[in-house]
Amino acid sequence: MADQTTNAAKTAEADKGYWAANVRIILISLVIWAVVSFGFGILLRPMLSGIRVGGSDLGFWFAQQGSILVFLALIFFYAFRMNKLDREYGVEEE
Repeated sequence: MADQTTNAAKTAEADKGYWAANVRIILISLVIWAVVSFGFGILLRPMLSGIRVGGSDLGFWFAQQGSILVFLALIFFYAFRMNKLDREYGVEEE
């Protein structure tokens, strides 16, 4: 009986750690995406207007293409990091 209670407590603790790490990765990714898309593309655009990239200013580039490329990079980062996290907690797919 005590072994079942101990195993259940360990499993619950591992589940909490897994989801805490998962939520932390998601929040960091969302903050990066918000800073790049909203911050660089809208709020900081006047400050970035003097830097030229591909024939337009850097703020316009972030608003049109940079945020999309960062979003794609974040998708690959999330998949890579979650696969690593799954292996750490023993919940990887077979």
